[in-house]
Amino acid sequence: MSLQILRDFKGLRVQVIYPPDQEGKALVEHLKRIGCVCETAWPLPEAISSNADVVLLSVERESRAQILELTRDFAKGKGPTIVAIVSYENPSTLQVVIECGALAVIERPIRPFGLLTNLILARALWIERQEAEKRIRKLERKLSGNNKITKAKAILMESQGLSEEVAYESIRRQAMSKRLPMDEMAAAIINAHELLNFAPKGD
Repeated sequence: MSLQILRDFKGLRVQVIYPPDQEGKALVEHLKRIGCVCETAWPLPEAISSNADVVLLSVERESRAQILELTRDFAKGKGPTIVAIVSYENPSTLQVVIECGALAVIERPIRPFGLLTNLILARALWIERQEAEKRIRKLERKLSGNNKITKAKAILMESQGLSEEVAYESIRRQAMSKRLPMDEMAAAIINAHELLNFAPKGD
């Protein structure tokens, strides 16, 4: 995966949220030299660029509220990779780094040495997190589907006096004949059962 990340750096879209001083300009130039496409913003913008793959973000404890608002959704694992740039490694600043969801930290004064390493590590962690979330969502969908099939089997076993194996085969055949996934067929059986057994309460 690391070689792929290195190859992907060419054309990687990076938003640099950092003062446009000499150090900031040197940072942007170095990013361009390693193949990144850069855009800059300062002071802290109202929103992070929707085009950004990576955000290099100046983090100061005095701007905590604005930084957390800016990265509110990204701290939950959504959006681009965030790399924090800090002046001091004190507890209050590092707390903001953690809260904003940064996956790597670059210290001021910024030096070219170590910048690429931090970017690669942050990007690798971000990719691993995205892949893990995909696996979790897939497992959740599978579990939900299995629960629906189990419930639909129970309905058929109770209403039609079928064995568990025959009830499962019934769901499978119906799903195949209608060209539906089994969990969707099971959901249809559950919905039909609930409709048939719905009895409005009397006054």
